[in-house]
Amino acid sequence: MTFLWPGMLFLLIALPALVLIYLLIQRRRKRLAEAYGSMGLTHAGNGGGLAWRRHVPPAFFLLSLTALIVGLARPQAQVSLPRLEGTVILVFDVSGSMTADDIKPTRLEAAKAAAEAFVRAQPLTVQVGVVAFSDSGFSVQAPTNDQASVLAAIQRLAPTRGTSLATGIQVALTAIADSISPPAPRYYTNLTPAPTPSPTPVPAGTYTPAVIILLTDGENNMNPDPLAAAQAAADRGVRIHTIGLGSAAGATVHVNGFTVHTQLDEALLKQISQVTGGTYYIATDAAELHKIYADLGRQLIVKPQVTEVTSLFAGLGILVLLVGGGFSLLWFGRMP
Repeated sequence: MTFLWPGMLFLLIALPALVLIYLLIQRRRKRLAEAYGSMGLTHAGNGGGLAWRRHVPPAFFLLSLTALIVGLARPQAQVSLPRLEGTVILVFDVSGSMTADDIKPTRLEAAKAAAEAFVRAQPLTVQVGVVAFSDSGFSVQAPTNDQASVLAAIQRLAPTRGTSLATGIQVALTAIADSISPPAPRYYTNLTPAPTPSPTPVPAGTYTPAVIILLTDGENNMNPDPLAAAQAAADRGVRIHTIGLGSAAGATVHVNGFTVHTQLDEALLKQISQVTGGTYYIATDAAELHKIYADLGRQLIVKPQVTEVTSLFAGLGILVLLVGGGFSLLWFGRMP
């Protein structure tokens, strides 16, 4: 715990002095009671065993004063607040195999419909970006909380040709980096540009509030290596949740005059999610796809942050003071 005004804590030094004053008052009261008792001006009651009651209200007053002094110092504590926030990059496979109809109406159309429902369910604290990939990858929509723009980007997706999972991951990582630290303006120069430094890998188990949802049938047939791209994501603390579309049996599709049999490569998608600390899902129909997105949407990102807790100590001090005053009124008919 830290304090914005730590100097106020010096007031706690006064508390022992108050205790000493109270003890002196009690000793003086006892001497007076003994003196008047010897002259026959007082009589012994039957409540001697309950004499401790008169010390209870002052004790509550002392505790209340302690809490209020700590509150004056404006304490701060690190509190983990569960809330949906961060950046989500939806990475769509738009290769020809996504036209397979083993998920109705097609793999791609079912994926788009589920993604649109996911986007509509997100609060404004979550920024969503869209990346599409086939034999190359490109950012369709930069991360934003403008849901209309994200939905329009998803609706524009259409199938093309080959599949390069690594390219999709790399473009998604670039989109995340640009959303956190926008690139500086580029000006023409004849100087040799300085090489871009490689980011330092984060400690294992460290994750940023940014995730990639990779949606594909998993049939990678283009370079580079998708596992190397997954390791690059892990080095940046970015988790990749993979969603496999289709079935192990696969389906036959017709692409550019060719007949191709396509089936889900679960092993590769499981490896990608495992390397990055993400989760692998399989969707064999549109209903399962919607359930997967709903599950991903319920995953809260807990973000520790320093919060001032002055009000807690002030409230505690007032509560203790009221309890002590209540005891004093109940037992003695007066405030301490």
